[in-house]
Amino acid sequence: MQRAAALLVGDPQADRTVPPTGYTARLTVFTAGAMAFLAVFAIALSLATGRLADRWSAELARTATLRISAPVDQADAQVRSALTVLEQTPGIASARALTDDETRVLLEPWFGPDLPLDALAIPQLIEIVEDADGYDATGLRARLAAEVPGAVLDDHTRWRDPLVAAANRLRALGWTALLLIGAATAAMITLAAQSALTANAQVIRVMRLVGARDAYIARAFVRRFTLRAGAGALAGTAAGMLAVALMPGGDDATGFLTDLGFQGAGWLWPLLVPPLAAIVAFVATRSAALRTLRTEA
Repeated sequence: MQRAAALLVGDPQADRTVPPTGYTARLTVFTAGAMAFLAVFAIALSLATGRLADRWSAELARTATLRISAPVDQADAQVRSALTVLEQTPGIASARALTDDETRVLLEPWFGPDLPLDALAIPQLIEIVEDADGYDATGLRARLAAEVPGAVLDDHTRWRDPLVAAANRLRALGWTALLLIGAATAAMITLAAQSALTANAQVIRVMRLVGARDAYIARAFVRRFTLRAGAGALAGTAAGMLAVALMPGGDDATGFLTDLGFQGAGWLWPLLVPPLAAIVAFVATRSAALRTLRTEA
């Protein structure tokens, strides 16, 4: 606590070694603000893709589709036989044949709203919902092949797993981008601190002549640049959160890009950006200052 208070209060004499204005101040504030703004979106991307992966994994893992392709005079009989088999299969909570209107809604995004189902050989679809224990897909396929020749069971595994894997990779990419943003922030602040040290080389030499130690001189740089980075990151975080809040909301039927925001406690995550930016600035500036001062000793 004492060190934190000393960092905020500072030493007026030591602060004179760091220019209060100039391009180093503007560069530090701008860099921290811009990186914090990008960090908010990286966090939002990671959280949104995480929700998407969880939703796909949870919802699609509990559903399956049975397609029945049969001649018109046999279609109703095969649908009844399939429903009987499904009702007798352990692990299936419910099974129902989709109506023509429901089938039309499913096909509307690809074929338009005026799809003539009567004129097309559209398979009859049966929606299957499994219970918590699940069912034996291999055994069900074998029974359907024997009793309902025109039935094809699709448990969504072929396309569910790649989608979930892609969402998880995108989430990992978001966190990786966050780490890169932190590294870039540290690099830019290090350059700004070194530039300020070089610009004030004559003042630093005078302070050494009167007995000031390197740790005392470095402390002034650390304080000034840490506060600048924290202030810039705070402004950038606020702007990023506002931009995310203004994005259109989404629901289960829309893509994740319309749901790229924070939900519930997720709004607390961006609040970690300013203190983390200040910590990055503290470490980067202290390292750069001590290294430069040792070199010029």
